[in-house]
Amino acid sequence: MPKDSAGRLVPGRLSPTRSVPATIDRPEYVGKRAPSPYTGGDWYAPDEVERIRAAGRIAARAIEAAAAAIRPGVTTDELDRIAHEYVVANGAYPSTLGYRGYPKSSCTSVNEVICHGIPDDTVLADGDLVNIDVTAYLDGFHGDLNHTFLVGEAGDEATLLVDRTREALARGIRAVAPGRQINVIGRAIEAYAKRFGYGVVRDYTGHGVGRAFHSGLVIPHYDSPEFDTVMEPGMVFTIEPMLTLGAIEWDVWADDWTVVTRDRSLTAQFEHTLVVTDKGAEILTLP
Repeated sequence: MPKDSAGRLVPGRLSPTRSVPATIDRPEYVGKRAPSPYTGGDWYAPDEVERIRAAGRIAARAIEAAAAAIRPGVTTDELDRIAHEYVVANGAYPSTLGYRGYPKSSCTSVNEVICHGIPDDTVLADGDLVNIDVTAYLDGFHGDLNHTFLVGEAGDEATLLVDRTREALARGIRAVAPGRQINVIGRAIEAYAKRFGYGVVRDYTGHGVGRAFHSGLVIPHYDSPEFDTVMEPGMVFTIEPMLTLGAIEWDVWADDWTVVTRDRSLTAQFEHTLVVTDKGAEILTLP
C-alpha cells in the first residue's frame, strides 16, 4: 500500500508466501477455497477456554514483537514477517494465511484502511496509524486480536482517535455479562463514540471464535435490537470496534480484502477475544 500524489494509499507489491513448518497443524480450511460450514456452538468447556487462551497469548506476543519494530521507514511486510516468525516459532499456525485465499500471516491496516489490509511494500511514515491483526491457531483453537499503533509523532486528532477506540473496546467488554443480550455491547460502544462525533463501522463486526476462525455469531459495535442472543458463561467471541473520523461508508480494493473509508478519513480498531464469565468477561488474548 504505497501512496499516490494525494497521500492516499494504493496497492503495493507482495513478497512471496511465507512457509510454515510441516510439523505445525493447519486449520481445516488451508488449501481450500473456503472453510467447511461450522456446525458447533459458541460455548466452551474450561479446558477448551484454556486452549483458546494459549493460542491468544501467542497472537498477542506476536503483535508485541511486530510493534517493537514500528517506526518511519519500516514496511508493513516487515511487520508481517516478524509476526509470522513469532507465531510459527511457538508451534502455532497464523490463521489468516490461506484463509479464503488471504496471502499473509497478519493484517496491517494503515490510516484510511478500516480492516484486512494486506502487508506489502508500503513504507510507514511519521504520523501514520497502523493496525496489526494476528490470529494464532494452536491445538485446534484460534485466538484473535488486533491493536492500532502510532508511527513516530502523530497529531492530536489521530492520537485521540486511537486512545478513544481503545476505550470503546474497553467499554464494550465491560458491558458483557451473563443474561444480557449481545446488542448491549454495541450500545455501549456506539454511545461512547458518538460523544466525539466518530463514525462506527457497521458492516464489519466481532464474531464467535474458537474451534472456527469465524463461527457465524455476530457481535455488532452499534446498537441494534435484532442482535438478541443472550450471553451465558462459557461463550467465546471477539469485540473489535472500528471507529472513523468521518463517514462509515467504505470501498473494497480489487484484492477483495482491503477495506478503506470511502471519504479516506482516518480509522482505528482494537480487538480482543474474550470468554463470558459468571460476573462479566475475561480477556483471552493477553500476552
